[in-house]
Amino acid sequence: MDLEEIIIKEQLDDETTPMITPSDVIEYVYCPRFTYFLNCLDISQNEHLRYKVIKGRELHEKREKTNIEYNRKKLGCIKKEVSVYLASTKYRVRGVVDEVLYLSDGTLAPLDYKYTEYTDFTFKTHKVQSTLYAMLIKENYGSEVKKGFICYTKSRNIIKEIIFKETDFKNVIRIVEEIFKIITNGYFPKRTNFDIRCVDCCYRNICPK
Repeated sequence: MDLEEIIIKEQLDDETTPMITPSDVIEYVYCPRFTYFLNCLDISQNEHLRYKVIKGRELHEKREKTNIEYNRKKLGCIKKEVSVYLASTKYRVRGVVDEVLYLSDGTLAPLDYKYTEYTDFTFKTHKVQSTLYAMLIKENYGSEVKKGFICYTKSRNIIKEIIFKETDFKNVIRIVEEIFKIITNGYFPKRTNFDIRCVDCCYRNICPK
């Protein structure tokens, strides 16, 4: 169970609609079989043994106590909210966004911290998560969300801007629907097309090629 899921379980949430978290969505994007093993077979990932997961938790805990510096003027940020719990019965997703930024143009934007190094390439998992947070913010706040930000903590907190397109939102909705199909119907999905992801996978010993 990651930090996000712990916080969610602590919320006084009486919703009866089945929900998933942004972490569930990221795992599906990384490999659809994560969804099957974890939700259909109830096989734990033993995340507490993974170095990056531990460091990620430490980062979130530290962020709660300190103010990580970044150029607010450059981002156009005039106000922020930290560790905001958001839920949507429409999308059947709930989670905790690291920061909700109020921008000078009247729009809002999610900011997410990643314990990794900055690259010119934007990982699909990072973009999908940011897009999902944007959808949750838009619904819960009733405000327009045009962009999101990712802070790469291993590169001196360099921030990357993501401009959202309508196709991005449609793609995330499709992904969420696919996740619920696996969970509801219990079918075994195809694995990732990237063999390198299988090398360090916690399910590699029970996952058929």
